[in-house]
Amino acid sequence: MTLPVPLTLMGAPGSPYTRKMLAVLRYRRIPYRFRVGRHPASEMPQPKVLLLPTFYLEVSDGTLEAVVDSTPLIRRFEDEFAERKVVPSDPAIAFLDYLLEDFADEWLTKAMFHYRWHFPRDAEHAGEMLPRWSVNPQTEAALAPMKAFVKERQIGRLYVVGSNETTAPVIEASYRRYLDALKAHLEHNRFLMGARPGASDFAAYGQLTQLAKFDPTPMAIAIKEAPRIYAWVDLVEDLSGLEVADKDWITRDSIPSTLRALFVEIGRVYVPVMLANESALKAGAKRVETEVDGRPWTQDPFPYQARCLRWIREEFAKLDGGLRKAALETLAGTGCEKLLG
Repeated sequence: MTLPVPLTLMGAPGSPYTRKMLAVLRYRRIPYRFRVGRHPASEMPQPKVLLLPTFYLEVSDGTLEAVVDSTPLIRRFEDEFAERKVVPSDPAIAFLDYLLEDFADEWLTKAMFHYRWHFPRDAEHAGEMLPRWSVNPQTEAALAPMKAFVKERQIGRLYVVGSNETTAPVIEASYRRYLDALKAHLEHNRFLMGARPGASDFAAYGQLTQLAKFDPTPMAIAIKEAPRIYAWVDLVEDLSGLEVADKDWITRDSIPSTLRALFVEIGRVYVPVMLANESALKAGAKRVETEVDGRPWTQDPFPYQARCLRWIREEFAKLDGGLRKAALETLAGTGCEKLLG
């Protein structure tokens, strides 16, 4: 069944995943209705987990279901809408794109959340602005307690992404290296996936709308050290006018060294955390303890990221021998191969 359009979604400008999906819809020229705000109490169906964005998709009996999680939504839309796909046509390249998307969604978001709520100036800025991203008029007197509530709630949730005094140096150093590697890649390529964007481009874009364009501390770093990325985020905002062809994807025999450098960063920081998190959950441990980039890392176990690791392995298992070999040739020596079992 083809989904009826326009699609309806609810989200917020301060949500990197909302920004990711809006950019995908614009690029793919899929009509949509965007509702700014939080989940209403009874007007629409509720998702199992209250996350943004939430899509309200019509099912076979004409009722609506509330659906979240950007990565499977992108794949669902690949099946439902034929034009301007964001998953590369070569399965080996598509797996590389999937891994880069997962890294942006699950590791870059650590940097996003860390910078927003770890630093007092950034937390103050976010506390002022996030409640104001509403279509409903509000007085300053009404906003004051909302600012305090948002700050206290989000600062209290830093543990969820693993941001703490021990991990802060790892997260901050990785953000700078990521900017440097992406900047080098964009000097010779329009996008991560070549001359047309993949799902990984939109995932990176979503996090960078906050890191490079909103939160004061990481934005200042991006402007100073990687102004190309600051500008790239503006370009990816609306790619509806970009004309693309299948030949625009990178190919197995033309993987640029700059793309491989991004996988090196994944292997350096994301892989050890994902593997340690998996081990802690299997052991029933209350803490994840490991070493990342020569520094200690500690956080609470994160069950969702264990699912992400399982999904990465499932995507890899779908590749036949030749395709698997091609993907492994790109990842060899980066550390990413340790994720694949």
